[in-house]
Amino acid sequence: MIRTTNASEVRRALVLRREIALIDLRTEASFATGHPLFAANLAANRIALEAPFRLPRRDVPIVLYDDGDGWVGTAAEAFAELGFTDITALEDGLSGWRAAGFELFQDVNSYAKAFGELVEARRHTPSLSAEDVAALIEEKADIAIVDARRPSEYATMNIPGSASVPGAELVLRAGAVAPDPDTTIIVNCAGRTRSIIGTQSLINAGIPNRVLALRNGTIGWTLAEQALEHGSERHAAPGDAAEARSRSRAVAYRAGVRRVGPDIIPSLRSDLSRTLYCFDVRSDEEYAAGHIPGFRHYPGGQLVQETDMAAPVRGARILLADDLGSRADMTASWLAQMGWEVYVLDGGFDDGMVELERGPQEAPSPIPLGARYKRPYEGTDNASVAMQAYLDWEYGLVEQLERDGTHGFFVI
Repeated sequence: MIRTTNASEVRRALVLRREIALIDLRTEASFATGHPLFAANLAANRIALEAPFRLPRRDVPIVLYDDGDGWVGTAAEAFAELGFTDITALEDGLSGWRAAGFELFQDVNSYAKAFGELVEARRHTPSLSAEDVAALIEEKADIAIVDARRPSEYATMNIPGSASVPGAELVLRAGAVAPDPDTTIIVNCAGRTRSIIGTQSLINAGIPNRVLALRNGTIGWTLAEQALEHGSERHAAPGDAAEARSRSRAVAYRAGVRRVGPDIIPSLRSDLSRTLYCFDVRSDEEYAAGHIPGFRHYPGGQLVQETDMAAPVRGARILLADDLGSRADMTASWLAQMGWEVYVLDGGFDDGMVELERGPQEAPSPIPLGARYKRPYEGTDNASVAMQAYLDWEYGLVEQLERDGTHGFFVI
């Protein structure tokens, strides 16, 4: 018989920031219909494939639930076969969470998106409508549009004339994109979160240019009936790495990020009472060319967006590596504000203390299309009503965070 824990006990662990992996065993598409804020989706049929990557400590407290689907028992056995020892079931599953009166959040990456909305609300992150940006393009104004998404997303569709600058790279590359401080920088993503975080990153770092978000990203652009480009390959070059490092380190310091040398890695890894996630936040190409053993690859901008996927153990430690520093510092500054205990590694790439590995990262195969949630902001065939409904949902996330009360976020 699997032990059970009730919704109030799970909520208490989240509020107190105790380590807990609250695992939703449904398909991603079902998960997106509603789940607790810090739940992580790991479908029952993918446990053997994903759990060793996503749950590095075998005695981490795991709480399993479904919505009456009958997967908890077999999932508990699957985790036990992999060596996990602290497995409980959420009493009455998702119905028990509902019955306790606790909040359910829709979509995927929900707490990162809710955090982005909180940042905009607290800092009044400036933005322009699609119509206003289109007018600036038409009049050939002194602007530089940068796309903070993955390069693959940018290649699928982008704002005309924009350049690909994934989120954690913005401070590093802003000087090359807009060397004249009188040039206005406009940051976009597919919807809202990455453009808000990207714009506020540049503002937090004290970039001299005026910086604005494209309000509602490519969704807003499409709803305004503006044309998109497809297949673009404009990628911004790096700017002054030393200046970017200085600016980013100051932001990380304000957020309370701690710094450690390579000599501290063994101590962090030997603390068996805590989960430690080690991420290399550079580009795919840089990671493949040489990375510190034991560090998984996760570009910084996506790590902030997809923390629930990358690090499903809420309350764990996170250690970031980046040979240039600025990308790890900016990523860490956001993770710290999201309530994570986060460290940035100083050194390890060229000081002889750590021998680098080469080659791409091994990772589980992607979720099959039939089980994957169709994001309203990806691809080019989304219905207008779905895109508008998605925006309306995001607008209400700050109020939902307040009702939920478990997040522990702060905004510098």
